[in-house]
Amino acid sequence: MPHDVIVNNIYAYKKKDKQAINHVTGHIHDVLIALRNTKTVLTIHDLVFLDNVKNPIKRFYKWLFWLYIPIKIADEVVCISYQTKEGILKKIRTDKLTVIYNAIDPIFQHHQKPFNKSKPIVLHIGTGWNKNLDRTIMALEGVPCHLRIIGKLNDHQRKLLNNNKIDFSNQCNLTDENIKEEYIKCDIVNFPSEYEGFGMPVIEGHKTGRVVITSKIQPIIEVSANAVAYVDPFNIESIKSAYLKVVEDTDYRNSLIDLGLENAKRFSVETIAKQYLDLYKKLSEK
Repeated sequence: MPHDVIVNNIYAYKKKDKQAINHVTGHIHDVLIALRNTKTVLTIHDLVFLDNVKNPIKRFYKWLFWLYIPIKIADEVVCISYQTKEGILKKIRTDKLTVIYNAIDPIFQHHQKPFNKSKPIVLHIGTGWNKNLDRTIMALEGVPCHLRIIGKLNDHQRKLLNNNKIDFSNQCNLTDENIKEEYIKCDIVNFPSEYEGFGMPVIEGHKTGRVVITSKIQPIIEVSANAVAYVDPFNIESIKSAYLKVVEDTDYRNSLIDLGLENAKRFSVETIAKQYLDLYKKLSEK
């Protein structure tokens, strides 16, 4: 990791523009070291790089080079959710934090589709540890549907699908355009995550006009604005009940779709770009 810091900083030092605002948006926060004496903005998406580290030495290293030093150097720090902001403030005292949400890709647009009540397509994005696919599979046992899984399945997940007699299909390595089509084809967007830094599939589902089932955890609560069917991600019966209610209760389902379309407006490129332009203007006038 120290080697990465050196390489990243050499590159950033060569590319920095002293006359411009230099904005670091990815998990290479350490390049702020090379951007000293320039106007800088740092976007922090989440704190998973600290929350999931068990080794105390690695944890301190990342706290120092990915959080403490970058925040001290940056002129402005953007958090993509209030949860991220609150998490940072528990670790570092600073008055530099501003919350600006992620914008939704303009390729996502509203597409009306009759809901397939007899056998809805349930779209599940992601197969990593936090995406809660195992409990999804167990919750869908006996629920007439087709589970469409995007992401690489492991042997355990395939065995669980077969043991629970789930009608499913699986696809990996999709383009953004392919992903957009998956949202259009589905009836339900399934996102009962155990952990998220933001939760963009919720907004993509809203923008497409699909009912979304997701976890009642932060920052998803913040992002979804009660325009979803909430579940306890650690309770299989809670997830199953949400599926059954969404499928059977047409008025409930349609009300969530309408609320979701309205919620998606908060994340338009125009709305988010204006917030960044205002931030840049404020910084340029300093």
